[in-house]
Amino acid sequence: MKTLVEKLREFKRGPAIILPKDAGLIIALTGINKDSKVVDAGTGSGFLAAYLANICKEVTTYENRKEFFEIADLNLSGFKNVKLKFRDIYKGIKEKNLDAITLDLKEPWKVFKYAEKSLKSNGFLVAFLPTINQLEILLKEIKKYKFRLVKVTELLEREWETEDRIRPKSQMIAHTGFLVFIRKL
Repeated sequence: MKTLVEKLREFKRGPAIILPKDAGLIIALTGINKDSKVVDAGTGSGFLAAYLANICKEVTTYENRKEFFEIADLNLSGFKNVKLKFRDIYKGIKEKNLDAITLDLKEPWKVFKYAEKSLKSNGFLVAFLPTINQLEILLKEIKKYKFRLVKVTELLEREWETEDRIRPKSQMIAHTGFLVFIRKL
């Protein structure tokens, strides 16, 4: 039986992916688990949906670009607890009583009105934002809803050489995006 990491190595790549460092932080800080119901939007190649499905009871993921949907459909076909929707989440979220919603979208604040209705009380909304401009808009928009900002962070990863001598490798995975953790009041 293959591990999740081995399965992910076989995934077809399309758009940029959520890296393990960011997926791990999302899982750790939201506290999602084997009983959790999660919605993921901006599926892309399906990497984050796969990480979430590895530990959650149910993952519904939204993708509105046909070429990405087809890649994700292929990649996520082995995950029985993932429901992939070819749908624009900016038009609404059907699922209710969710533990978490993850958004890897250009304008995640356009989902806030739907997320507010779909999340459980104290449920998490997590936005992945590559630019500071997006972060500024999101921080203004959040004030219009029954949400509380928990944390804004970015995670940097640097590997170390251990063969001839112990030292940091010259290259590292630096900024991939800001992770914004929000809770529903």
